[in-house]
Amino acid sequence: MTQSFSQLSLSPLLERAVAEMGYENMTPIQAQAIPVVLQGRDVMGAAQTGTGKTAAFTLPLLQRMMKHDNASTSPARHPVRALVLLPTRELADQVAEQVRLYAKYTNLRSTVVFGGMDMKPQTAELKKGVEVLVATPGRLLDHIEAKNCVLNQVEYVVLDEADRMLDIGFLPDLQRILSFLPRQRTTLLFSATFSPEIKRLANSYLQDPVTIEVARSNATASTVEQHFYRVDDDDKRPVLKQILKERGLKQAFVFVNSKLGCARLARSLEREGLNTTALHGDKSQDERLKALEAFKSGAVDLLVCTDVAARGLDIKDVPAVFNFDIPFNAEDYVHRIGRTGRAGASGLAVSFVSGRDARLMGDLEKLLGKKLELEALELEADKRPAGRFNDGQRAWQQPDAGREERDIRESRGSRPERESRAPVGRPARAPRAPADPLFDKPYESSLAAEVTPAWESAQKQPTSRVSPNIKTRKKLPALFKSAPTPEPENG
Repeated sequence: MTQSFSQLSLSPLLERAVAEMGYENMTPIQAQAIPVVLQGRDVMGAAQTGTGKTAAFTLPLLQRMMKHDNASTSPARHPVRALVLLPTRELADQVAEQVRLYAKYTNLRSTVVFGGMDMKPQTAELKKGVEVLVATPGRLLDHIEAKNCVLNQVEYVVLDEADRMLDIGFLPDLQRILSFLPRQRTTLLFSATFSPEIKRLANSYLQDPVTIEVARSNATASTVEQHFYRVDDDDKRPVLKQILKERGLKQAFVFVNSKLGCARLARSLEREGLNTTALHGDKSQDERLKALEAFKSGAVDLLVCTDVAARGLDIKDVPAVFNFDIPFNAEDYVHRIGRTGRAGASGLAVSFVSGRDARLMGDLEKLLGKKLELEALELEADKRPAGRFNDGQRAWQQPDAGREERDIRESRGSRPERESRAPVGRPARAPRAPADPLFDKPYESSLAAEVTPAWESAQKQPTSRVSPNIKTRKKLPALFKSAPTPEPENG
């Protein structure tokens, strides 16, 4: 049964903000999580991406903090009461914007802190006092060490995309941050995927949590049409262009596995006339935010990105997602295709599978619990790449050394026939002389053994007895012989 936000008995100020954003009915995760959070219970919620998890924890937290709403300008009257931790900068900026929109008619303050930006403006906002602090773990620890924020009055902690937060790299920072918080608090964990190991780890931070699963764990949205095409690596780019043209797609995410591959693919598509930008971890934060804003506004058609954009980004009406590379982590596939088909809309997810992706496809089938059928796609002849990758030479061959050269050979005949025919207007070449066998033999010395020079053998051996342990010095031949001394004449 569909429930509306009016049934929650929220503050009129919050209801006004929700109505302005165009939300009327709650999604399943919102309908189940918001009443539990309003009761002050810990929650571990699993739902498909794009189902409104941000509102599921933001609205009840703002409602519970309305008792602290005041118009005082003193920072002491606005301590941090809710802390929202997220794994990526883009997601933190997006959640902070949602919090600001929901609380726009209240006196509750909020701000966001993340890396890649100057700390001074963030410090100035923290010094003014905020009730809701949205942050990434690394930058929050920087502010804690600089004593820019105090977390001893935090009442609510939210870990969004909790599987990533408790997974590789974030656990040490998370443990340090939680050590600064009061023990009596409400902890909320939300994510699209939960493995058994992550569930056991999350239970150590929650007290008697309420588990909410509105869909099977690691399930993909039913509104997303999924296709897996068997494509060679050299044909992925022309296949991408062909599908964009055939489907009439105006915008799309294109996911790759590496930052270098992301930059190269974006440049290649840009040279081919597609309005493209890249988003990956090697870009500065300002460049990443500008690329994301250009894609949101429609100024850019294709956003070529790594998995830094796979989590939580809410961009409405994106019709398609392309997996140019199959993700190394199978769970990232669920998050990638969750960028389309959001809030009940339909979407398209296309994955390119090459011969080296067998293991990754096996991991994906195990995660999704079903057999994935590979489809064949016929590529138009004029869409094939102009060059060809030569595995023997490990180099890219241009058309004159590839298929076109073979076509010319077939049209002109075999190689012996071409060599026997002399070009028109040119004299025929003289036949090559047979090779001299002398030059084909390896070098052999003409002396079977070392021969003692005649001048040395002619020398008279010394008459004195010499010890056999003492080697005699070899004598060198005289280059110039002196003239014999004339004998004096008698007379």
